[in-house]
Amino acid sequence: MTFFYAIILGIVEGVSEFLPISSTGHMILTSDLLKIPSSDFLSSFEICIQLGAILAVVILYAKKVLTNLKLFGTIVIGFIPTAILGVLLYKTIKNIFMGNSMIVVWSLLIGGIILIIFELLHKEKPNAIQEVEMIKPKQAFVVGLFQCLSMIPGVSRSAATIIGGLSLGLSRKAIVEFSFLLAIPTMCAATGYDLLKTGINFSHNEWGMLAAGFAVSFVVALACVKWLIKFVQKHTFIPFGIYRIAVAIIFWLVIL
Repeated sequence: MTFFYAIILGIVEGVSEFLPISSTGHMILTSDLLKIPSSDFLSSFEICIQLGAILAVVILYAKKVLTNLKLFGTIVIGFIPTAILGVLLYKTIKNIFMGNSMIVVWSLLIGGIILIIFELLHKEKPNAIQEVEMIKPKQAFVVGLFQCLSMIPGVSRSAATIIGGLSLGLSRKAIVEFSFLLAIPTMCAATGYDLLKTGINFSHNEWGMLAAGFAVSFVVALACVKWLIKFVQKHTFIPFGIYRIAVAIIFWLVIL
């Protein structure tokens, strides 16, 4: 692992975090392409720099969340399933899922097919919830359950939560915003918990690379997030589904 690779992974994270293509999966595949040796630090790096991209959302939505206690409570409720399963499955996620390209490839392939089928069948109802503030606690909790699927690299946190929300009768606009807001406590907790467990073992050089990747992912995401949010709200997931399938097939044939 070098600073140059840390910057590349930061760019990949910043661009892919808000798209239904799995930023974690793309970082794992990118690490394979760059032939970065698998290590505990690399797994932690791929988890922690996601918070850098999420901070772009914090900047855009901090006032909205902090001035609306109901919305704040809804986000907390949506976070509960991930918090519980994240602690229970931490070792499995870190030691088995992270860094496993085969899991990523299959997740991208199956997820891409699901995205395409879902979009072909889904029709937004006229009475769909239009604003994120109108999401009910029960709906938030179920969306949180869908988010747990993204603990499998390649699934995509945004794809899982948005599909879950659309299935519950939320509008594309409402669930896209809630998906991004739900990422804030999720990635803060994931990063904090991982650093608590492994940060003490990092060298000064590794802390520097982590800081570099974190900063780059933040800057790139900040430049992309507004455009990405608007794009996801107004377009279907079919192009992303096709992209996921193509990446999975190409990686399978050429790399694996």
